[in-house]
Amino acid sequence: MFTGLIEDLGTLRELRRGSSQVRLTVETAIPAAELHLGDSVAVNGICLTVVDIGHGSFTADVSPETLECSTLGDLSAGSRVNLERALRLSDRLGGHLVSGHVDAIATISERIEDRNAIRFTFRLPAAVNRFVAEKGSVAIDGISLTVNAVSDDTFAVAVIPHTLAMTTLREKKSGDRVNIETDLIARYIARLLGVEKAQQRDPLNLEFLAKHGFL
Repeated sequence: MFTGLIEDLGTLRELRRGSSQVRLTVETAIPAAELHLGDSVAVNGICLTVVDIGHGSFTADVSPETLECSTLGDLSAGSRVNLERALRLSDRLGGHLVSGHVDAIATISERIEDRNAIRFTFRLPAAVNRFVAEKGSVAIDGISLTVNAVSDDTFAVAVIPHTLAMTTLREKKSGDRVNIETDLIARYIARLLGVEKAQQRDPLNLEFLAKHGFL
């Protein structure tokens, strides 16, 4: 489990594709003494397991499914990546609960200056975007951000200068792809309520909420 607060901006040293496995090695300022074999590290929002530790770097295995469902396959040597180690129970939860499991890939449709911030708009499949709520939280390449606006298949966030300076968002432009993890609680609520099946019969409106005991 993670918080979405990025600890380090690492650099991909190598993405090695073999016949039976894929491994990536990331250069990081996180001290080697503070990393251990088996540790979980979120790389651009993807929970990976440390399998080797070098001087100023670590290596993790990547499954075929992870490559297919995330933007890791888009990276090459020299790419910058957001890094966060797993949350400890004694840590402050400064962002929000992030599992490190990517729901979908979004595309940046707009990047504009908005006074002291940069406003990004992301296009996301509607089936996933329904879990994104205005004023709620979303993880973008592992970065915990607050949602400012939502439509059927887009959402927008405003990113302050500090976040831009400390993450890969400073390099992102229209057309770039990012990993998205929606709010963990929203997904579980939808699952428990059977919203997908129920919406095949009833739209999600005031009548639907009243019928299921919310009004």
